[in-house]
Amino acid sequence: MTDHDDEEFQKHLEEEPDPQLDPAKSPGFRSDIEALEDIEVSREDVTIGNADPAELAAADTDPVDDEETAALLADLDAADPVDRRRAALALKDEATTDAVVAGLAKAATRGDDADVRQFAVEALTAHGTADGAAASDDGTAADERAAAAAVSCLDDPDPWVRAEAVVALDNIDRESHEADIEAAVDDDHHAVRRNAAISLFKLRGEAMADRLLDLSHDDSERVREWAAHMLGGVDSDAARARLADLTDDPATVVRQTAERALEAEPSRFRRQFGALENDARLLPGEDRLNRMPDL
Repeated sequence: MTDHDDEEFQKHLEEEPDPQLDPAKSPGFRSDIEALEDIEVSREDVTIGNADPAELAAADTDPVDDEETAALLADLDAADPVDRRRAALALKDEATTDAVVAGLAKAATRGDDADVRQFAVEALTAHGTADGAAASDDGTAADERAAAAAVSCLDDPDPWVRAEAVVALDNIDRESHEADIEAAVDDDHHAVRRNAAISLFKLRGEAMADRLLDLSHDDSERVREWAAHMLGGVDSDAARARLADLTDDPATVVRQTAERALEAEPSRFRRQFGALENDARLLPGEDRLNRMPDL
């Protein structure tokens, strides 16, 4: 490496972090850790299971990049669930057609593989927000069909499918599906509750104050973390008092999120929060195989 190359490399290291690592995607992302005992591992987000190399590669769509749309649709019915998962993800980037939306809607609402259903819901989101989407024979637009499938998935037995369904409704048309999303705040899984609360905050802003105060007492530290984060956008004595209480929360990530929220300027916070609503980029560790929704 030349001296010039070395200088450029050092300059690169000193630059601002990759915007993809935006801490607002997780309010506790930059929590300070002073000692090993401060590192908390919640069992809520840990799934222990057995995965072979084929399953771990299911999110890698490179092997099917050159396949025709018809072949990918056929793969949605393949015997191997890994092939079905890969096809669902690959169809996310295909042109929006009646066949694509119908195939993904079927995969999202049927079948015995939760990952296939989750990936299909994720792919439907792209087609539900696509411009110039084709209507079906009965005149139903792609966004309506995608949203209808997502609503069905709110009753899926797998919580991560339900969580992804909230993301889909948020991206497709959160206003039209406000009631569906609000009902999801009472889901028995923390990821669904968290996603629904975030979506409603985008829609309602400070009008979410009472619900956020309730969620700040949630059993899940992830839900309390996000409730504290969003309370930073509520300009009220009740919100500030609750945030002060949360600075003594048992979970480090909740305490530190509450401390930062107390320093936020509410109206500016709400503007910045809304600007992130269409940012579906993933943080390290938040990939599809880890079953962490983007919202």
